[in-house]
Amino acid sequence: MFSFLKSDPIKKLDKEYGELLEKAMQAQRGGDIRLYSELTQKAEVVKAKIDEAKSA
Repeated sequence: MFSFLKSDPIKKLDKEYGELLEKAMQAQRGGDIRLYSELTQKAEVVKAKIDEAKSA
């Protein structure tokens, strides 16, 4: 009945994905390639979760 009040998990993951990519870009610009690669790795994991949620 109140399903419109529930948050969309894909929307939350999408926001997290964007934030990780933004932080990764800033790390790359700052010259911290190790942090860039770690953040990119985390972003890829979140992207896989998004794809999995969309296919389900």
